[in-house]
Amino acid sequence: MKKSILLAVCFFVLAFAAQAQRYAVIDSKYILEKMPDYKEAQKKLDQVSDQWQRELDQKQAALDKMYKDYDAEQVMLTDALRKKREDELFNKEKELRDLQKKRFGFEGDLFKKRQELIKPIQDKVYNAVQRLAVERSYDFILDKSEGITVIFADPKLDKSEDVLRNLGVK
Repeated sequence: MKKSILLAVCFFVLAFAAQAQRYAVIDSKYILEKMPDYKEAQKKLDQVSDQWQRELDQKQAALDKMYKDYDAEQVMLTDALRKKREDELFNKEKELRDLQKKRFGFEGDLFKKRQELIKPIQDKVYNAVQRLAVERSYDFILDKSEGITVIFADPKLDKSEDVLRNLGVK
């Protein structure tokens, strides 16, 4: 009796192991930092970013000087001249904000430059991960660099259509 129970348990463990999915974990940040192409692209990106930041800093310094001059002269200006200077200050401040948004904002120049320089290298890593997954028959490859992210999943494991069917959605 004990032998048959032990045999049944072993059978279930082996059956479960045969059905177990194969997975691997990578650290894409570590991989990228080891790639000379990535280091070079990141260096170029940093240089461009620094140049744009210096440009913004110069414009901010000029604006600060304009504000300081205005504060010093404000009491001696006529209403018309004061209004004109306030409009100039407002326009310069708006220009500075617009330039800052253009350079560093969401989908700004820095974002586009990053896409241009870094994305091809990331794609190269992704393709290498995909080849590894296929060659070694991995079902999942997880990336641990910034939280756990699924980098590769075998499409045959995607059960989205089954869920839709269960929901009655076609």
